[in-house]
Amino acid sequence: MNTQSHPTTKQLVRYRDDRMVAGVCSGLAAYLGVDVTVVRLLTVLGAIFSFGTIALAYVVAWVLMPEV
Repeated sequence: MNTQSHPTTKQLVRYRDDRMVAGVCSGLAAYLGVDVTVVRLLTVLGAIFSFGTIALAYVVAWVLMPEV
């Protein structure tokens, strides 16, 4: 991951260089200061057990979060 492209202030953004689908989980992990694998795992489990509510929130975040 290129640290020069990441902002120094704490912002919730999607990262183009560390994404699997849209970069929402990697941006959220960087914002929270946790491992991206944990966020991705919680997102998948949440999407399954919330009957798609988390999946809908992911799509909304995909649209609303700026990409860097």
